[in-house]
Amino acid sequence: MTVTRSRQCLPGFENCGSIAIEYRFPAGIQGPEHPNPGARYGSTSRTAFLPDCEEGQKVLRLLQVAFDRRLVFTIGQSATTGLDNVITWNDVHHKTSMGGGPQRFGYPDPEYLSRVQLELQLKGVTEDD
Repeated sequence: MTVTRSRQCLPGFENCGSIAIEYRFPAGIQGPEHPNPGARYGSTSRTAFLPDCEEGQKVLRLLQVAFDRRLVFTIGQSATTGLDNVITWNDVHHKTSMGGGPQRFGYPDPEYLSRVQLELQLKGVTEDD
């Protein structure tokens, strides 16, 4: 998980810059905690965006805790391609586009920051961590 900051604003957050989170995973072999131990999975990368404001920085801290606990991704069937044994999101939604609104996984989406905090809370990740 690599974090970079930019002065570029996100729609709906015009008074602050943005945070880009890049997740990179090499190919590997599933361990005993995965659905098909011993089966291979391919490499992947994902990029997500947050506003660089107080609440966005809070969400970033929570996502870091969740990532460190291995809660953000899992291995399973891709919802978009139908392929099995691939790295997929694990019910913690991310904004993977800067624009386009919720229908394109982007901003503006005024409820996103509170929604993702609730998703993280349901996985046991809170401000107390």
